Amino acid sequence: MSQQHTLNTLRDLKLHGMAEALERQFQTPKLLEAGFEERLAMLLDAEHFARENRRLQRLLKQARLKVNACIEDIDYRPGRGLDRQQINGLLSCDWIERHQNLIITGPTGAGKTWLACALAHQAARCGLSASYRRLPRLLEDMAIAREAGNLPNVRTQLAKIKLLVLDDWGLATLNRRGRQDLLEIIDDRVNSSSTIITAQLPVAEWHAYLGEPTIADAILDRIVHSAHRIQLQGESMRKLKASKAKSSK
Repeated sequence: MSQQHTLNTLRDLKLHGMAEALERQFQTPKLLEAGFEERLAMLLDAEHFARENRRLQRLLKQARLKVNACIEDIDYRPGRGLDRQQINGLLSCDWIERHQNLIITGPTGAGKTWLACALAHQAARCGLSASYRRLPRLLEDMAIAREAGNLPNVRTQLAKIKLLVLDDWGLATLNRRGRQDLLEIIDDRVNSSSTIITAQLPVAEWHAYLGEPTIADAILDRIVHSAHRIQLQGESMRKLKASKAKSSK
């Protein structure tokens, strides 16, 4: 069997990672000197890595994160309110497996969205589905889906996402229908998935923001009591980055 035939067979079997690794072996005489088991292990490792990378790219594409953020780039500078030990505890994604939530609050520009996206990226690395949604836009989409008769499908899709990022909580005024839709989103996900909420509004003011006392109680009971909390502080990260970029020119 020729080398090219072997490579074609691997590709026909959709073992693209192995095919690329074997082609590299053919082109590297020193690798061909290795024993059969060692070379086979290299091929299997290459295939495993390729599949994991494809899965990660698929999950990230589905997540549609607002910013390309990774946990390796988290800025722990003093005064930001970030506890490295707390962040490290979130990186294993065990909190998502336990269906716990995360609340990130802080002033505008503090990096709430960036941090939420970094943790959603980490969830994808752990093989978990994630999705980024701005709450005001999500409620608009649900209203449109209701008019189109497609709301049950939208709710089902949201319920299946292992980690849902709800950004800009508290920015838009909620009407009666919006409050009810928000409760349904949260209730569909209780004990089955996790949610990251980012807000400028302190948690203590959420009840007043939600308005209707009965619905507010129900929403907060499902979110707050099972939530980790991060309170970001300090200067606007946008201003700091803009200043740094300007000074480097």
